[in-house]
Amino acid sequence: QVRVKESGGGLVQPGGSLRLSCTAPGFTSNTCGADWYRQAAGKQREWVSSISTDDNTGYTDSVKGRFTISKDKDTVYLQMSSLKPEDTAMYSCKLGLDIGRACVKYWGQGTQVTVSS
Repeated sequence: QVRVKESGGGLVQPGGSLRLSCTAPGFTSNTCGADWYRQAAGKQREWVSSISTDDNTGYTDSVKGRFTISKDKDTVYLQMSSLKPEDTAMYSCKLGLDIGRACVKYWGQGTQVTVSS
């Protein structure tokens, strides 16, 4: 069974930065892209950013120019800068793994990001 793990969350002051990582420990397949989502307390989950197999990226409007998604062989990253209190949420990754000829996506448990002074 594939287990996806996010890391890098924490408490940061407004204007600060964090880098989130998403990987499948012990799983040797390459990543074929991923999606980051976030869910703030009392709100619906929202899509934040995506990266494809060939490194095409997309961002929701509220994070454009502040967040950068990237990947290497087996990990996807979300670099978050100029953080605002409204970025506070549980951030979850949907990691794509090359399995056979398919790109199969798996959810992680999430990592909490809190932006507060």
